[in-house]
Amino acid sequence: MSKGKGSPHVAQWDKQMRDFLSEARESFLQKWDCDKHNTAALDDFDRIRTLGTGSFGRVMLVKHRVTAKYLAMKILDKQKVVKLKQVEHTLNEKKILQAISFPFIVSLSYHFKVKSPIIYFQIYSVCLYEYIRLGSYTEPHSRFYASQIVLAFEYLHALDLIYRDLKPENILIQETGYIAVTDFGFAKRVKGRTWTLCGTPEYLAPEIILSKGYNKAVDWWALGVLIYEMAAGYPPFFADQPIQIYEKIVSGKVRFPSHFSSDLKDILRSLLQVDLTKRFGNLKAGVADIKTHKWFQATDWITIYQQRVEAPFIPRIKGPGDASQFDEYEEETLKISLTEKCVKEFADF
Repeated sequence: MSKGKGSPHVAQWDKQMRDFLSEARESFLQKWDCDKHNTAALDDFDRIRTLGTGSFGRVMLVKHRVTAKYLAMKILDKQKVVKLKQVEHTLNEKKILQAISFPFIVSLSYHFKVKSPIIYFQIYSVCLYEYIRLGSYTEPHSRFYASQIVLAFEYLHALDLIYRDLKPENILIQETGYIAVTDFGFAKRVKGRTWTLCGTPEYLAPEIILSKGYNKAVDWWALGVLIYEMAAGYPPFFADQPIQIYEKIVSGKVRFPSHFSSDLKDILRSLLQVDLTKRFGNLKAGVADIKTHKWFQATDWITIYQQRVEAPFIPRIKGPGDASQFDEYEEETLKISLTEKCVKEFADF
């Protein structure tokens, strides 16, 4: 396995990061133990247009009537969430997001529920413009995004949080060109192992597929898949049916495009490692094995964290309320009922 000899920024960064993570953990635990309910109301926002839709609802661009700030509002259908047995994931997502704070993770400003089939929640304080649309990126471009995900995972894992849903659609590009990881529906606080089968087929780690019980190492596997997909334009494991994808993942056999550098291939072999005793991020040195690898040798982790590195791509937008980078969707009237739905299931929301 190749490690970078230079990496002069890593030692300095590690000292700062240890201090930061110690403070971050204390702050997280205070918020985690003091879960707030209803920090806003529906009438506080003007709903402008839909930015995206999913199985449980939609995300809308909204404008806060007092501050005039544009925000992204995630709207969930309670009855669909209950029907598809996603209540625990939904409650986890809100509890986690209200307790965390990191530059490359969406920030939860408000959340609330109303007496209808709908929960209005996750009002993001970042104006998000578009998710990473994959063609294939140059290695420096891929490394720029990957470095921010490394730091985000380092932060989350220090809080005993597993993300479990890394994929291009969940990485949004902000107006600065830096990313924000979004959608914490599968995130979970785990101190040991967990067994839940969840995630996107192409990004699942082999231990999830084999129902062996798994830990934070699944996020580092997913990082390997994402880096490969960013650099190649397609994922390392794909097929027509999920079962075929799973067979390829479990086999651990990866083929690399000829244009991949030797350092890129090496870090991918270390991340897409079926053997957990050899997977980077899961070894004694932890995330340091990834950050000191030759592929990241030119990365100044401090300036990335401080967002002082020039981004390779800046979204073309006219202003905070410009949603032109998002697809257009048919708008639906939001139904508000007089009686509260699913009271028991969402009592802790």
